[in-house]
Amino acid sequence: MGEFVRLEVEDGVGTIRLDRPPMNALNKQVQEEIRAAAREAADRADVRAVIVYGGQKVFAAGADIKEMADMSYVDMAERAGALSSSFAAVAEIPKPTVAAVTGYALGGGLELALCCDRRIAGDNAKVGQPEILLGIIPGAGGTQRLARLIGPSKAKDIVYTGRFVEAGEALSLGVVDEVVAPDDVYEAALRWARQFVTGPARALAAAKAAIDTGLDTDLATGLKVESQVFAALFATEDQKTGMRSFVENGPGKATFSGK
Repeated sequence: MGEFVRLEVEDGVGTIRLDRPPMNALNKQVQEEIRAAAREAADRADVRAVIVYGGQKVFAAGADIKEMADMSYVDMAERAGALSSSFAAVAEIPKPTVAAVTGYALGGGLELALCCDRRIAGDNAKVGQPEILLGIIPGAGGTQRLARLIGPSKAKDIVYTGRFVEAGEALSLGVVDEVVAPDDVYEAALRWARQFVTGPARALAAAKAAIDTGLDTDLATGLKVESQVFAALFATEDQKTGMRSFVENGPGKATFSGK
């Protein structure tokens, strides 16, 4: 457990909790603690789905600018890869993931949320990539994941202007997937995550791998990946359980072991 980031596990759901008041600024220590928490969540068999949460007031308002302000090109050239890969560790969790966004998710905060499979935001949330206002660009996936999610034109508008995007517009653009009352954000994320706790863990991991890999390649290659992971699932207990249950009892009644 890190000083500012911890993994809390209850009833099959792991919550990666950011806790660096007042704004969850993402300094180097926080970045590395996010990496450690994500790897722990990925490795633990008792974690079947993951929530990334910054608390009731703020998700994460961005990088720690005080830490970055005096860095040179050489300094950042040595650090940039680690920054990006620390957030990528969340994207690589082979389980369903959801960001529970309250308040601000700006810069690195939005980049972290983009690493999740789904984003649920409070109606008071504000998201954006304001790095351009500092004379830089997003450096932890913002130019890549955002463009893949909402398309290059809309992503360029957000990145070029550095503007704050209100929750309603973020929903219409597809940056977030659901908007609820601020006090309901975590519970909404928990409801979404809980549906996978008793699901076929290997099939869920395979679905995530096929979708994410396919998005990074051409259609023909993506279809080959899909075929490979599809066939591999016939070596799992859950495939046998699921199909036997379907034949005997109809759809949606299988009890999966996650193996």
